[in-house]
Amino acid sequence: MRGGAAVVRGRPLATSMATLMAAALAAAAPCPARAAPGAGPSACATGPARDEVVAEIGPRGEIRMVSGLRAVLDSLRWPDTPEAASAARAWLETRRGTRVTVVPRGQPDRWDRARADLLVAEGDIAEGADLAGADLAGGLIGAGLAYADAGEADSLCRPGLRLVEAAARARGLGLWGAARPAAGDGPGLREKVGHFVVAEGRIRHVGERGARTYLDFAARGTDGLTVTVSKRTWRMMRARGLSAASLEGRRVRVRGLLEVRRGPTLEVALDGLETLEETDRPEADPEGERGLRR
Repeated sequence: MRGGAAVVRGRPLATSMATLMAAALAAAAPCPARAAPGAGPSACATGPARDEVVAEIGPRGEIRMVSGLRAVLDSLRWPDTPEAASAARAWLETRRGTRVTVVPRGQPDRWDRARADLLVAEGDIAEGADLAGADLAGGLIGAGLAYADAGEADSLCRPGLRLVEAAARARGLGLWGAARPAAGDGPGLREKVGHFVVAEGRIRHVGERGARTYLDFAARGTDGLTVTVSKRTWRMMRARGLSAASLEGRRVRVRGLLEVRRGPTLEVALDGLETLEETDRPEADPEGERGLRR
């Protein structure tokens, strides 16, 4: 799969997409025993599961249970425009009164809300519903109503959700229905300042500095995106086999909160950069991975 598009020879596109979505949701299903590569063990570790009933949905996706427990979905970025946020909340509102299994991940957030995977109890899944209805994060992302994103964590705990997102993007669902500015489109990006963006483009130049590495998507003197990578994150990317040499001239997808300094800028986390073309990349050895977490 390249750039999220899927083509299956000899089958109707709708059938192909349905098959892709089912496979993606299966791959993204919560797995208590595993964490994403590069993610700190405490960030993705799962705690004891508990059965709850959904009582209320907050304006930014906070889910309050009948017991009083407050939770937010892990590996998911809530949309930051009013229309998209309203659509995402409406999707969750249909789950009020539903019995769910809450699987907490890592530590609670700064507002003492559990970061969690929420799975609808088997008996509460509507007749004819697919796996998207059973996994709330997968359902929102699969409907194009939210992004698969690690948030403040280094890495995405459920990387399979990116496959779910790719299927929604290929179908132009929800957030993916409107045209998105390319990484080299400075004027278009400036209209998105202050918002979370997902942009694609070819890296024109990589500049390694002491504290940060800079990925430029436009030629010098022209208006386009610059992505900044902290020293710590760059070390982890290099351990995954990425380098200035392997990224320069490479087509990638990046995501993050857009700012304007001299030009449009965003800082990426470890899983905030996806390469879109195949290449041989050596993987970090286990000892190297452990060293990055110290």
